[in-house]
Amino acid sequence: MWARFGETLLVSCAGGLLFQLIHTPLPWMLGPLSLVMVWRQLLKRPLWWPVEIRNTALVILGYIIGNSFSPVAAVQIFRQLPAMFICTMATVLFSLLIAYLTSRGTGMSLSTGILGSIPGGLTQMVALTEEIKGVDISGVIFLQTFRLLAVVFVVPFLVIHGLSGNTAPGNAAGASHSIWTFTPVDPAGLAIYAAVALAATFLAWRLKAPTPFLTGPILGTAVLNMFGGTGPEVPRLLVIVAQLFMGAYMGQQMQLAGLSNWKRMLPFTLMGSLFLVLFSLVLGELLSMFHSVKLVNAFLSTAPGGISEMSITAIQVQGDLSLISAYQIFRVFFILFLVPPLLKRWLGSNTAKLSKFGDSS
Repeated sequence: MWARFGETLLVSCAGGLLFQLIHTPLPWMLGPLSLVMVWRQLLKRPLWWPVEIRNTALVILGYIIGNSFSPVAAVQIFRQLPAMFICTMATVLFSLLIAYLTSRGTGMSLSTGILGSIPGGLTQMVALTEEIKGVDISGVIFLQTFRLLAVVFVVPFLVIHGLSGNTAPGNAAGASHSIWTFTPVDPAGLAIYAAVALAATFLAWRLKAPTPFLTGPILGTAVLNMFGGTGPEVPRLLVIVAQLFMGAYMGQQMQLAGLSNWKRMLPFTLMGSLFLVLFSLVLGELLSMFHSVKLVNAFLSTAPGGISEMSITAIQVQGDLSLISAYQIFRVFFILFLVPPLLKRWLGSNTAKLSKFGDSS
């Protein structure tokens, strides 16, 4: 098992170095993700990456995001709560349209298309499929995974090479500039922030909050900052390590085995993902107009990626990390807490009809 872990680590490092050399966006996340996925699928290598290592990366990133919050940022976020709700509802409704078109084009059931198209998180949507009859779990995993992959690749490219004017790699409030820079820190302050971040992570885990290893330290660190504190910076080298940990885990999670019609599903999945990104760009343009927010910040706020992936992109382009993460967290919490019960009730009462929808179309 540890030999497989070592192989995964070497492949991940090679992927990061390769993507760094060819100057791709987020090389230390997308590089490991891509090479591990290709290595596993083409060479049939049984790679292994512990989820605990991925969770460690999420805690680090959660601290960085939480450390970007301030009382001023909190006021700005509060004023934009109606916009957050409108953007989230628009994203959900557009995702339902994509689900309908995908089910028509691929022959899958509408229930599978819906659970695979709504950007509510792979783990949470898969868990929901197990509670609804007539849903193809493999199809949901495929749709959710490739949607996330498309967003993770397309959004950073658009932001870094299109909207931000090729901004050089930047830093957030919790991350230092140079890869070898280690800013002196106050031991007492470090101990307090570390204790609060870990305690908040544990509490979020016990309360079964969405993505507890990310949302826990975000909320815990942000609360400290609301009382006038500022946490120590995270060395950029540690940020790179966290990205590698996340990319390796995502790459080894991708599996096509057992999904017979994936070649038919892939074009619809990619097109649906691209249209969802473009729709998010339109929402971002409207948000920047009505709230005087920079387009790069507005787009990253409305983009249908994960909190961690969009926040890493924000760090790269020196975006407004507190605003972006607030929009992303609001959407994730809204979708995970309110949408699943409604979907479960609706899909559960229409299972027979929806499971046959694809065949009848």
